[in-house]
Amino acid sequence: MKYFRLLLAAGLWLGAVSMAQAQGKLSGVVQDSATREPLAFASVFLANTTLGATTTEDGKFEFARVPAGTYDLVGSYVGYRLSKQAITVGKTPQQATLLLASTGQQLGEVVVQPEPNKPEDFQKFSALFLGTSTFAEQCRITNPEKVRVFYDDSTGQLTARARDFVQVDNDALGYRLKYYGLYFAQDEEDQSITYYGEPKFEELRPQDENQRQQWAANRLTAYRGSFMHFLRAVYGNRLRQDGFIVQRVGQAPNPRFRRADALRRALLAGRPEGGFSPAEQDSLTRWSRVPPTLTTLFPKARPIDSLRRVSTNGRGTFLRFKDELRITHFGEQADARFKLGGAAAASPTGSASSAYLSQRQVSVLRLPDGEAEIQADGSLRNPLEAAIGGYWGFEKIGEFLPLDYAPPAGK
Repeated sequence: MKYFRLLLAAGLWLGAVSMAQAQGKLSGVVQDSATREPLAFASVFLANTTLGATTTEDGKFEFARVPAGTYDLVGSYVGYRLSKQAITVGKTPQQATLLLASTGQQLGEVVVQPEPNKPEDFQKFSALFLGTSTFAEQCRITNPEKVRVFYDDSTGQLTARARDFVQVDNDALGYRLKYYGLYFAQDEEDQSITYYGEPKFEELRPQDENQRQQWAANRLTAYRGSFMHFLRAVYGNRLRQDGFIVQRVGQAPNPRFRRADALRRALLAGRPEGGFSPAEQDSLTRWSRVPPTLTTLFPKARPIDSLRRVSTNGRGTFLRFKDELRITHFGEQADARFKLGGAAAASPTGSASSAYLSQRQVSVLRLPDGEAEIQADGSLRNPLEAAIGGYWGFEKIGEFLPLDYAPPAGK
């Protein structure tokens, strides 16, 4: 099965999902870390949100209304390294100082450009990063020259980095995404994808009222059934009300695998010069299809107490479970393109039909460490503590929403 590390990007965010929550004022200054001189017109933002500002000539910035919570405050300036600082905002006004270190590059200095990307490598990265959904088709990377893509033949790993940031215009959701500090890796051997960074969301300006309404409708579609939606439902104990059914998937060693693997290895070790006969090739194919583990889907929906732990002091809420979960959302059907993306391969068990999976938003979730802290906004304190697959693995930047997104009341 293909698994994807959490796609919501790294960065702490404990902010509100409703503007009705307590809000506070956040202000501060951005300075050169060596000289302590203020940096005018630097970009400052709260990662994974639409909240951003530009410093004044004195290097100062201010966010007048910030939902209470803990954020990654990020500063960016030409010729300086990205700087970030965890900051907690409450009712009392909060101040912060961001110190940016110079890269040593002078304005007007000649920069040697690296070799251009191989078109096939960049196209593969783009498809894996943006996705292949209906919304992803309306996304485009607008600064491809800033992205460096590398493919290692020896390890089968595709990696990507970006100078400054990767900029994505999402014409389906009405956002411009600036993805700072991108780390991207795709491993062919275990079929996993990991990427994270410090994303900044900017609202695009609609051409007219029809486009504004279309963006609102598309954002709601992207939200329903998403990993963010699921985490908020777990946090608020609203799984059933929000249309989620969670089932346990048990795994056990396959007693047939050891023998099949031994036979396959023995035949490969004694490979004849003339190659394998049709019968031997058929045997190799059958043995290679024997899975090392067997999975069992338990049909009963899991109660909330088997998925969530709330600390005794009420200050922490955690996902906690063993094995694997299959999460089905019944709010709406899956994107039609999911049928073309290998629904059968995304199944956590062999018992469900590909037709069913292609019509429903069926996802799988694992916690390698058995526990991960959930934030009220629908994120994890450490996003890399979870691995997702199925429909959530299919959804990527094309459905990526800021953590300060809230669906319309009653939706």
